[in-house]
Amino acid sequence: MLTTQRQTVHLPGSEAYEALRKPLNAALDPRPAMVVEAYGVADVRAAVLMATERNLPLAVQATGHGTHTEANGALLLRTTAMDEVEIDPIRRVAKVGPGARWGAVIDAAAPYGLVPLAGSSRDVGVTGFTLGGGVGWLSRRYGFAADSVIRAQVVTADGRLVSTDEHPDLLWALKGGGGSFGLVTELEFRLYPVKQVWAGIIPFQGDYRALTEKAPDTLSTALIISPEGTKLKVMSTVPVEGFEAIPFREAVMGGTPARHLDFFTDLHDDVMEMAVEAGKEATVEIRHWGGAMAGHRGPVAAANASYSVIVSQALPGLAEAFGPHATGGSFLNFLADTGRTPDAFTGYERLAEAKRAWDPRGLFSVGHSIR
Repeated sequence: MLTTQRQTVHLPGSEAYEALRKPLNAALDPRPAMVVEAYGVADVRAAVLMATERNLPLAVQATGHGTHTEANGALLLRTTAMDEVEIDPIRRVAKVGPGARWGAVIDAAAPYGLVPLAGSSRDVGVTGFTLGGGVGWLSRRYGFAADSVIRAQVVTADGRLVSTDEHPDLLWALKGGGGSFGLVTELEFRLYPVKQVWAGIIPFQGDYRALTEKAPDTLSTALIISPEGTKLKVMSTVPVEGFEAIPFREAVMGGTPARHLDFFTDLHDDVMEMAVEAGKEATVEIRHWGGAMAGHRGPVAAANASYSVIVSQALPGLAEAFGPHATGGSFLNFLADTGRTPDAFTGYERLAEAKRAWDPRGLFSVGHSIR
């Protein structure tokens, strides 16, 4: 084990290396050249320079939720310890480190009657979720988590520390374009005045398409079809009949693993029939998008979609069946196939230009990287 002033470098063969190299996905068994733990910005900069000197690609992991590719032969930077959370209730802004998780932000903002645009799990890392677009149960009302970003502090591929205040092109790329452009060491984003929500999961036998066509932007829903039956997930920022008001932090909505994902502009009868059929073997989640997400001006392709269909298993023939009706787009947070990375974006050439400008040598090339 090698150590610098605060930074710890773990090499193959050590106990810490074995523990820290693994992501959340148990199917992956990465063998990085080394694992580096960062405790501050100086450590991140040192890791970038070390990777450059040794001609190693650099991969980043905070919680491991967004890891889809094995970082074999790379320098794996763990930012888990950089989990600072600061709330400015006057400006309604949160400032977080790259290791922060949504649960910490939700809890810190709650005493001020504020909430972030978090996802379905408190354990997911804030930065990776947000850079990937970030869709949550308040997104129809307030937009993607990426839309709320107002500033980022970034360590670039050449080891510089820059602020997006001086680089609006970089800010645009980070608001849904992923982590191809630099290492975010500080993220600032807006919070919203939501003291309570009307939310829950109930049995459902109605017409989901009709329900969503009349739904206001204050209402987010998802239809869950599984061998156990059909249920409706609901979250609203205004009263909804049949649901009690609860604090946002207590609304446990959960999510469905995205083994298959397609986006649609409408729910064609054939799509609904295929979803019901798939729900006999797996869990199918049909989610209503649109609302404030449609106003997104960044690179997230899913901003153009009205619905997503997620299936918990990659059933035979499913992709071919849904394909003719789907948009062909994807969403970075839900996309495991790194060969389809461009499908998650609009304006891909603009992202590619930003990649060439900020990372011309391809240091940040592990996982969902812009080429």
